[in-house]
Amino acid sequence: MQKRTEKIREIARKLLDEKKVDFVLGHKKGSIAMKNAPVFVQRPEDVDLLIWDGNCRSNLANFLTHFKDKRIAIVAQGCVSRNIVGLILEKQISRDNIHIIGVPCIGMLSRDKVTQSAKGTIVEVKEDNEQVTIKSSGGETTVSRKELLRDNCNICTHRNPVLSDELVAEAVKEQEVADQYEHVKKIEAMTAEEKSKFFEELYSTCIRCYACRDACPLCYCPECFVDKFNPQWCGKSQDSKDVLSYHIIRAFHVAGRCTECGACEDACPMGIKVRVLTSKAEKDIRENYDAHEPWESLESQPPLVTFKIDDPQPFIK
Repeated sequence: MQKRTEKIREIARKLLDEKKVDFVLGHKKGSIAMKNAPVFVQRPEDVDLLIWDGNCRSNLANFLTHFKDKRIAIVAQGCVSRNIVGLILEKQISRDNIHIIGVPCIGMLSRDKVTQSAKGTIVEVKEDNEQVTIKSSGGETTVSRKELLRDNCNICTHRNPVLSDELVAEAVKEQEVADQYEHVKKIEAMTAEEKSKFFEELYSTCIRCYACRDACPLCYCPECFVDKFNPQWCGKSQDSKDVLSYHIIRAFHVAGRCTECGACEDACPMGIKVRVLTSKAEKDIRENYDAHEPWESLESQPPLVTFKIDDPQPFIK
């Protein structure tokens, strides 16, 4: 991890010294334990703010559409690089303005899993490629890093950037995952009544803060459907039907485009597993349209914005 950090700083300093970019978008140590924060570094003397470890969970591609006229260097692992590809293909940013500092990723840590493994209040967390050492008020614990990864990182098959201008380390071996949608299939197997109860309980604590939307690089619309009044697409109340409608419509909007980066879940202050619906949408897209994972290259296109003469059309019948 430290070598990746040092290389990121080295590249950032060079780019800023040579005035090839206006700023470097990366991560810095956050004010909350185990939660790094995005940072915009504009001066070479500030590059030491940049870090890389298992707590860099924010999807930095989310900021790119706000600075379309700037030359930006962005630190990007596999999922973030795929979102950058998506934003380029959807004409939201220009490839010429983006310098991608690619980071081969070995997964991000789950704050919940680390906290559950600690013996009391966490004082310090140290990690390497294989294990994590948690120092807490109750003593020190060492846990396998894989056991503490976020759920989406455990099923990620694109850890290496799909697009980059330079890498900070050698490419890592991609994971072989038996079934990326095992968690979705468990819900599909439920009865209609069980599904209704499951989703009502899942979103029962949703406070409609829209943090999941705001953390997502796919949600760049100037005006979101939840903010429209004429016509009004979704009710504003805390009624369970209005809450579920919001999450279902958002899942439809990102269908065929979601990279399973997990930023939505990480941003949720209530700890809701909001990826359940987006994962279901991705599973259906792949099965019904013979689609691959979205944004694998600059030649890729999501199935819902393309047309093929042999596209299955059972819905017409």
